[in-house]
Amino acid sequence: MTIPRLVAVGAACLTTIYRVAAIPPAPGKALAHAAVRVTDGMAISAACAFARLGGHAGVWARLGADAQGDAMRAELAQAGLDVAGLRACPGGKSSHAAVAVDARGERQVTVFHDPALDADPAWLPLENLAGAAFLHCDVRWVPGAIRAMAAARAAGVRAMLDAETTEPAILAELVPLATHAVFSDAGLAVHTGTTDVAEGLRRVAGRGGHTHVGASCGAKGYVWLENGEIAHVPAPAVAAIDTLAAGDVFHGALALALAEGRPMDAAAKFACAAASLKCTVFGGRLGCPTRAEVDAFMRGA
Repeated sequence: MTIPRLVAVGAACLTTIYRVAAIPPAPGKALAHAAVRVTDGMAISAACAFARLGGHAGVWARLGADAQGDAMRAELAQAGLDVAGLRACPGGKSSHAAVAVDARGERQVTVFHDPALDADPAWLPLENLAGAAFLHCDVRWVPGAIRAMAAARAAGVRAMLDAETTEPAILAELVPLATHAVFSDAGLAVHTGTTDVAEGLRRVAGRGGHTHVGASCGAKGYVWLENGEIAHVPAPAVAAIDTLAAGDVFHGALALALAEGRPMDAAAKFACAAASLKCTVFGGRLGCPTRAEVDAFMRGA
């Protein structure tokens, strides 16, 4: 079987993750008992999951023309990604973040994206979309996502959007360009104005233009519309210690399963299993399981 390929477009970030007993209210201090530094970002982490689970993935993103950007490029190459689409932007600083993860696995995230980092996507190698199973975009680099999803549509390549929480105007611009609009439940509420997931999905689907509309609801699993009806796959119960990047792993696993030809219910079960397993390991996207681990987990579920 041909190994499917994904192209991911979004923000790349160098993130330091701290494991703490509790996240204190401000002003406050917390003593971390574990820490790790990782290059991530929503689309970046989804691409890492796609590759770790058995696919090929490339990333298109902006880095600063700095030592941090060089290190980020090297790390993602070491993770098995095609990094030819990473651009070092003169005069810009690479993005960085700090994340605190508490004993329940919940997190607090602080991110810096340099406004001087050139947002112009004219350099994107759109010709490399040919033959890709999926384009995957997040909402953190809007001009890049717009240009890439428009090109994917024109080339007949499926375009999955990680419709996470952001400004309503950004979702209004990006969602119509996606063939596969995969929301977080919070992002769906922002986009549709309702916290009723089923109603929100119907509102998005009613606007037309999508092959698939769904919402990842954390521990509650995945909900989507199929032939006009609401479908649902629950997430396997696990003892979560770090939920950071679980949604990104879900997106990467879902794209891979669909690219391999699985029906939506089987793809959703696979993605929920991968995301749940990720939550059992500290370290953000570094906790993404292998294909063998997901398969073994599903057999035992």
